[in-house]
Formats: sequence, C-alpha cells, structure tokens
Amino acid sequence: MAKAYWVSAYRAVHDADKLAAYAKLAGPAITAGGGRFLARGVPAKTYEHGLAERTVLIEFDSVEQAVAAHDSPAYQEALVALGDGADRDLRVIEGV
Repeated sequence: MAKAYWVSAYRAVHDADKLAAYAKLAGPAITAGGGRFLARGVPAKTYEHGLAERTVLIEFDSVEQAVAAHDSPAYQEALVALGDGADRDLRVIEGV
C-alpha cells in the first residue's frame, strides 16, 4: 500500500488568532489520525512561478488514513475554529 501525503498551501492568512486556534486543534487531530508532519513553513526558495506561501506536508500510511483524519470530528472542529481565517488549498496525493 502506497503512503499518502497531505499538502496544504496557505494562499492568504486573514486572521492570525483563528489560525492559531485551528493549529491548536488540528495538530493533535492529525497526529491522532496517523499523520506525521514532515515539513511546514514558508518555502526557503521558490521556482517556476512558485508562491512564497506557508506550506504544510504531512505523511500518512494510506490515502484512506489521510481522508479519515480529515473527515474526523476532531479535525472538523479545527476547521470550524479556522473559519474564514485563511484561504487554503489542501490536497491528498498518493505516494509512488
């Protein structure tokens, strides 16, 4: 079974307090769902029209595990806390 990677790119942060409330809930929810944070922060360098936006990379043992973590009540609570505090692009991709 291939691993899966959850990739979040933050297009804009509108409310740092809402983002902090989200992070406080999301981190434990993601790790409880089997996620392992591999990288998070602003890129050290961007290429090919890349944006210098906060990016988070999380590894899971499978796509199913990543989807279950996202859909869990604990993570959904984190999303409620985030509300309109940030514009993000989140995707789950299967490893090779």
